[in-house]
Amino acid sequence: MNGPGMTTSEPAAPPTAATGDDHFQPGETLARLYPEAAVGGFTRHDGFVDFYTRVNALLTPESEVLDFGAGRGQWAHDPMPATHLALRSFHERVRRVVGIDVDTAVISNPTLEDALVVPPGSPIPYPDQSFDLVLADYVLEHVTEADAPGVAAEVLRVLRPGGWFAARTPNKWGLIGLGARSVPNHLHTRVLSRLQPGRKAEDVFPVEYHMNTRRHLARLFPEPNRLVVYGHNSEPTYMGNSVPAWRAAQFLDRLTPPRLASTLMVFVQKA
Repeated sequence: MNGPGMTTSEPAAPPTAATGDDHFQPGETLARLYPEAAVGGFTRHDGFVDFYTRVNALLTPESEVLDFGAGRGQWAHDPMPATHLALRSFHERVRRVVGIDVDTAVISNPTLEDALVVPPGSPIPYPDQSFDLVLADYVLEHVTEADAPGVAAEVLRVLRPGGWFAARTPNKWGLIGLGARSVPNHLHTRVLSRLQPGRKAEDVFPVEYHMNTRRHLARLFPEPNRLVVYGHNSEPTYMGNSVPAWRAAQFLDRLTPPRLASTLMVFVQKA
C-alpha cells in the first residue's frame, strides 16, 4: 500500500537490471526543471534517495525486515534510475524481507520471502521481536484514527530492542496533505487520473492522516523510544506534467517553513 499523497501504486514483474538506467529516462518536465537528473537519473531533492539511503544505513546482512503495506512492489517493475533500484533492492542484501498488506496484490510481490494479507486494524501475524526493521513507505496516511494506536503498538511489538521503524509519509499540514484532504475520497480516482494519468484506479486508497504530524507520532511512539522526524520537499511530481504547476509548487516549497514540508521522514528506534 505505497504511494505519495492520496494513492498507492504498484504494478508487478521481477526486479532485474533491465528496470535500471537502460529503460529509464527522466520525463520532459523533470529534465527541464531539474537538469541534474541527466546525471544518474535523480535530482538533488530526490526523496527516494534520501529515505532509502538512511534505510540502507540501518541494515546489515543479518537483518530481518517487515515491509508493512508492501503492495505489489511497484518499484520492482517500473523503469527507474539504477541508483533507486540499487537502494531499494535491499532484499538481496539482508537475511530476509517479508511483507503484509490489506490488499491481496501483496501475494504477487516478487521481492518478498513471505507475504500475508492482513485486514485493517488486525495484529501483525508475526511473533514478538521478529524484526530488525519495519518499513512503511507511503502507508501511514491510510491508517484510520481508530487503528493508529494499534498499528504503532504492533510495530513496536514485532521490533527487536534497538530495531528501527522507518516510514515515509505526507505531512498532514504540508502541500500534499492539504491537497489530498481537500478532495473527498470518492473523487480521488478522478482527480488522480488527471494529475497522474499512469495511476490505476485500483491503486487509489482512502486517506486518513492520523499518523502524519510530529504530535501524532510523539504520542504513538513515546519515550523511551527514540523518535526522529524531519521534513522533506521532493520534486512536485504530484502536479502532473505541467511546467507552470511545478514552478508554482517549487515557489511554495521555498516559502514553506521546514516543519510544514510536504513529506515527513520518520525513524523510530525501539527502546
